[in-house]
Amino acid sequence: MSAEKTRSMEGSALERVVSAARDVQAASTAPERHCASGSDGQRTTLGFVRFEAAMQQLKEAREAFVALLGNGAQ
Repeated sequence: MSAEKTRSMEGSALERVVSAARDVQAASTAPERHCASGSDGQRTTLGFVRFEAAMQQLKEAREAFVALLGNGAQ
């Protein structure tokens, strides 16, 4: 694979990690707000589910990025 193609793939993978991290940050504020305001349990549960999904996306994005870096080193 060419160096340019590898850099492009690494850049795309890194953008995915950054985007997922931002999603986690945004999702983490919703449960905090609901807990602080004494909101009903259903809305809080939804916030935690969104947070968990965002964390899973971040994990997958990081794993893909690490795998790409590992493949590039070989």
